[in-house]
Amino acid sequence: MRILALCSALLAVATMPARANEQVTNFTLDNGMEVVVIEDHRAPVVVHMVWYKAGSADEPAGASGVAHFLEHLLFKGTEKLEPGEFSATVAQNGGSDNAFTSYDYTAYFQRIAADRLELMMQMESDRMVNIQLGEEEILTERDVIIEERNQRTENDPSALFREQKNAAQYLNHRYGVPIIGWKHEMHALDLEDALTFYERHYAPNNAILVVAGDVEPDEVKALAETYYGVIPANADLPERERAQEPPQTAERRLVFEDPRVAQPYVARSYLAPERNLGDQEEAAALTILAEILGGGTTSVLAEKLQFETPKSIYTYAYYGGGSLDETTFEVGIVPASDVTLEEAETAMDEVLAEFMETGVDPEHLERIKMQLRASQIYARDSVRSLANRYGRGLSTGLTVEDVQAWPEILQAVTEEDIMQAAKDVFDRKNAVTGWLKGTEVTQ
Repeated sequence: MRILALCSALLAVATMPARANEQVTNFTLDNGMEVVVIEDHRAPVVVHMVWYKAGSADEPAGASGVAHFLEHLLFKGTEKLEPGEFSATVAQNGGSDNAFTSYDYTAYFQRIAADRLELMMQMESDRMVNIQLGEEEILTERDVIIEERNQRTENDPSALFREQKNAAQYLNHRYGVPIIGWKHEMHALDLEDALTFYERHYAPNNAILVVAGDVEPDEVKALAETYYGVIPANADLPERERAQEPPQTAERRLVFEDPRVAQPYVARSYLAPERNLGDQEEAAALTILAEILGGGTTSVLAEKLQFETPKSIYTYAYYGGGSLDETTFEVGIVPASDVTLEEAETAMDEVLAEFMETGVDPEHLERIKMQLRASQIYARDSVRSLANRYGRGLSTGLTVEDVQAWPEILQAVTEEDIMQAAKDVFDRKNAVTGWLKGTEVTQ
C-alpha cells in the first residue's frame, strides 16, 4: 500500500503543470518603484518586502561591508520612530521582521496579519528616506558587525578558506570581496560612508516592493501609492555598472592551512554564466548538472566516490545562478581518513572525466526533473518563499515573466543541453582549485 501511495503521489506531481500557478500582478509607480503582488488567500497573513537593487558588489572601493552595515543601521531610529521601535511595533502586532544583504541586493521584510499591511508600509516607507543616525549609533553598530565577522568568519577556517578562494576567483569584480567586508575596512566605516550609500541607493526608483499573501492587487496599489508613491525618485541614481573580470587564462590554486581544521577538503569553482533576462536556458542546464553531479546520495560524485570506491565521506556540486553578473559552478570532495587531498582531487577529476565521456543517465535526469517540479510545487505553500523568488529575480535583472518561465525551462532541459553546458564550463583555465588542510606539526 505504501508503494502504491508513493507511486500515486509521484504520478500526481509528474502530471502537474511546470509553470507556477500563482496569481501575480505587477505594476510600476510613477516614481519608478516596481511592485509585485502575489495573492494567496489561504491564511490571513501577508509578507511585505522591500528589495533595494544595491548590495555589497555595489559598494565603493575601500568601504567593503557598508551595504551590510547600513542594513543594520536601518533598524535604528527615523524622524518618526525611536531606535528599536520598528521591530518592537512589528512584534507587538504579532509579526516578525528581519533583513539580509547579498552581493546584488538588500532586502527588508515583515510577516504579519494581513490587516496590518498598511502599518508596515507606513514604517518601511519612512525609513526609506528618513533615517536618523549619529556617531553613537555608528560606533555601536560597527562593533556589532565586527563581532559578527569574528563569529562567522574569523572563528571558522572553512569560512576564511572560502573567502580567500572567492578572492582568487574574482580579481577585479566586487564578487571577490566578502559581503560582510574585509575586517580592516570594516573598522574604518563611518557615518559618511553609511549616509553616502543610503542617499545614493535607497530610493523608490531603485527598489522593488513585493507583497505576498491574503491581499487584493487594488488594495496594495492604493497603499503603495499613498506611502511609497509620494517619495521622489532619485534623479541622480547611478547606472548599475561594475568592473568586470578580465579573461582568465590560467588555473589558479591555493592551499589554506589552519591548525583548527578538523576535516580537510578540496573545492574547485569554475566561472559560469548566470540567469539572464530572456535567456535562462544555459543556467537551467547548469542547475540540473549540479543536481546530477552532487545532488545527494544518488548523484554521480556520491555513487562513484562514496559507495563504489570509498574515497570520500562527502561530495557536492553547486551552481549559484541567481546573480546579476557572472557566477560560479563548484564541485568538492571531503576525503576519507586514509585518502590524501591530492588523491581525492585526482579521484574527483577521474569521475568528472568519465561523466564527460558517458554522458547523462536519462532515468536519473527524469528523476531530478520530477524532484525539481515537486519542490517548486511545495514551495508555493510558503508566502515568504514566493516573495523571495520574485524579489531575488527582479533584483538581479529578471522580469516577472522570467521568474514564471523558469520551471518550464528546467523541465525542457535535454541531455545534450547539460553536456554542452558542462563542456563550456569545465575549463580549468577558468577555475580556482583550493585545498583546506590543517597545519602540519613538525617535531
